[in-house]
Amino acid sequence: MNIQSNSSASQAKNKMYGALFGIAVGDALGVPFEFRSKGDMLKNPATEMIGFGSHNQPIGTWSDDTSLTLCLADSLLGGYDLEDVSKKFIAWKEGKLWTARGEVFDIGITTGKSISELKNIIESGQIGELKSLKYRAREQDNGNGSLMRILPLLFEIKGLSPSEQFEKIWEISALTHKHVRAAMACFIYLKLAELILLGLAKEQAYAEMRNQVSKFWADSNFPESEIIHFNSTILHDIRSKSPNELRSSGYVIDSLESSLWFFMEKENYKDTVLSIVNLGEDTDTGAAIVGGLAGLYYGLESIPEDWLLNLARYDDIKLLIEKIARRYPD
Repeated sequence: MNIQSNSSASQAKNKMYGALFGIAVGDALGVPFEFRSKGDMLKNPATEMIGFGSHNQPIGTWSDDTSLTLCLADSLLGGYDLEDVSKKFIAWKEGKLWTARGEVFDIGITTGKSISELKNIIESGQIGELKSLKYRAREQDNGNGSLMRILPLLFEIKGLSPSEQFEKIWEISALTHKHVRAAMACFIYLKLAELILLGLAKEQAYAEMRNQVSKFWADSNFPESEIIHFNSTILHDIRSKSPNELRSSGYVIDSLESSLWFFMEKENYKDTVLSIVNLGEDTDTGAAIVGGLAGLYYGLESIPEDWLLNLARYDDIKLLIEKIARRYPD
């Protein structure tokens, strides 16, 4: 196993490796600590990757965050196809595709119900309904279950107009999380990732992302009733929040805020993901989300080697990333 096998590759390819391994490693780091309270994490903080804990899984085991990310990446090898993404999500839920160790041990309620709905749509032959799922949104569809898996879409939509990007983001998000708020959180996350991929420094990327998102809101008449939910991330600098205000619930806005805060405040991959794990609660998803950004920004070499060596299905993930890099060479 040669972790540095991509050392001579382009910077963009290195960022791609960092992003997708960053998600998987962050997820695996957080799995043993999921559901623990912030107070408990303060007393007994995470300092290294461990095994067992909350889900009694061996060290390096990742969960639904990574599984659905890899399903999306795998699907994009054949192009943008909502039916194929849906089929891969279904196969995962049935334990047939992209599980860490052959079983599904952690699946969100909304995600589980939504994938069952996808199966019903596909079995009925009403494939066109996959494009209209976003029109069936409920307030409950604002969990972080689409934000946690959205990053591979970056390589498909980079360079498109913001309206084209948002259309595809909302369609992919709506396969499990239909609400426009969840889709906008994904848009903000991917817009920042796009600017990082272009080579902007962290401060420049965050400032430019806020400008571009604000312009998109104005150009698209994005509803004021939804803009207010992004007060801390776009209308103001996320770092104006106190760390004591950060939350690690399953709500997409909480996940977006805490991920952006730790990404902007910390100086390396390890500190970034450990800090969000030590918020407690939804530790695996928080670390997967911010781990994708940190891995993209700092590159594969920023991820501790022993964490990578412990990662379930390292070689399979590496092979998939190599295929993605060939599919999206620029």
